[in-house]
Amino acid sequence: MEKTVFNTLDDIQQRKDALLADIQKDSERIGTLWHGLTAPQKSDSKGELIANLITNSITAIDAFLLVRKLMKSYRHLFGRK
Repeated sequence: MEKTVFNTLDDIQQRKDALLADIQKDSERIGTLWHGLTAPQKSDSKGELIANLITNSITAIDAFLLVRKLMKSYRHLFGRK
């Protein structure tokens, strides 16, 4: 990793602006990818409709089990005894 030396406040501000632009660009890319993962897909046939329904059901059950496990493991954080 290269150590960057800043001589003036303008250098720091330019680096800060560049990092902010990179973060925003990465955030937009992640948002686009996440939307592509979570957006409902159109089903052209009855088989695809059933496959999507099963996939969504498995995802919902997995999320429920994860939350249940986290609630059981970290009960003290959620204020339940």
